[in-house]
Amino acid sequence: MSEVLRAESDERGVLTLTIDRPEVKNAFDDQLQEALTKAFSAVGDDVRIVIVTGAGSVFSAGADLNWMRAAVDATFEENVASSRRFEAMLAAVDRCPAPVIARVNGHCLAGALGLVTCADLAVAVRGALFGFSETRLGLAPAMISHYAVRRTGIGAARRYLLTGERFDADRAQALGLLVDVVDDEAALDAAVADLVDALLAAAPGAVRDTKRLLATIAATPDPAATVDARVELISRRRTSEEGQAGMAAFFDRQPAPWVPADR
Repeated sequence: MSEVLRAESDERGVLTLTIDRPEVKNAFDDQLQEALTKAFSAVGDDVRIVIVTGAGSVFSAGADLNWMRAAVDATFEENVASSRRFEAMLAAVDRCPAPVIARVNGHCLAGALGLVTCADLAVAVRGALFGFSETRLGLAPAMISHYAVRRTGIGAARRYLLTGERFDADRAQALGLLVDVVDDEAALDAAVADLVDALLAAAPGAVRDTKRLLATIAATPDPAATVDARVELISRRRTSEEGQAGMAAFFDRQPAPWVPADR
């Protein structure tokens, strides 16, 4: 895949992407952003779940210091281009057709927390620290702000994006950034495995359709504006091959065909 991003797939269709820059706390630079953008953009029908995590004891400390120094000396136009590359990475994660699980194995700051807000599900170890720290550097969390507000709501965003203060994993869960907090890395693996098992028990096509539907609803909160899409989706799913097979398996009290054999 890349010298900064490791990719491993298994026979179930679970793709694990590991940010592999532990010497700089898995910080983001142009190379890592490009690798993540390509990896998420390339997810096809053979992938049922994507897990993203960090090598070592940190998920990601945010921006690479050398990358930040280069931004100081760059022109306005060069910074525009750099920011658009970062947005392309966030959008690739956000629009990934398969569900994305963030396995947060340690501190997760600034742009890295933005990446987590684009994942569908996130689990973290209790010792991890979080923060939208840009304002404390005289910057603004501009590129991650849309995704952060969508996840936490505007009230929490006003506090944590304005102050840049750090908060712990329990607070991150209370804000809606995480679905679970566990005590150590062994428990983290178990929690991620439970989420994987739960997703694999659901039909892959139905999961992808539901993910798209949730994105539509998030962008269009008025139920009247989405009723046609919702009616079309359930009608199509009921008459689809997956829907027919799933309902038949339910009535016959048999496992659905997409459920792994070892379940």
